[in-house]
Amino acid sequence: MQELFDILDENGNFLNVQEEREVVHSKGLWHRAVVVFLVNSNNQVLLQRRSPLKKKWPNMLDVSAGGHSNVGEFGYETAIRETWEELGIKLERQNIVFIGCTKNSFIKGDIKDNMFNEYYVALSDINVNTLNLQTEEVCEVKFVSLKELKRMMDEGYKELTPKVEAYEFLLKFLDKNKTI
Repeated sequence: MQELFDILDENGNFLNVQEEREVVHSKGLWHRAVVVFLVNSNNQVLLQRRSPLKKKWPNMLDVSAGGHSNVGEFGYETAIRETWEELGIKLERQNIVFIGCTKNSFIKGDIKDNMFNEYYVALSDINVNTLNLQTEEVCEVKFVSLKELKRMMDEGYKELTPKVEAYEFLLKFLDKNKTI
């Protein structure tokens, strides 16, 4: 089944146009995406290791879950859907917190990814051994301390996807809000 995305202008306004994923990425059309961070009560962040089959950043550690918003989806709906699809975790709207949004462009090979990213956080004390991972997307998950996350960021994102703004939003949010 082909994924359809709402197309936006460079200011984030909806254009009342939808396109398939491949067209969006080949033409560099503006669209929406979501990042989800799951944080446990020990203030550890769940990171996923991306599948070796992924075109962008294979085998790298990444945010807890995330993906593109489908036609007509609100960001929180995308957050709930992606977390369920990738990890088998059912989030409820009242348990996720919107922490920010950025405009990003990424070009690699034939992929021109121009998007508005929305960032969300949810408290989740799950057992990583009981998750139902979507193997096309995720090959492993683990909780890391904030100190470990900061170390990976400080070392130039060698083992971490370069989603700089996402990680910075998370750290600022957790610094200001000691509990979720």
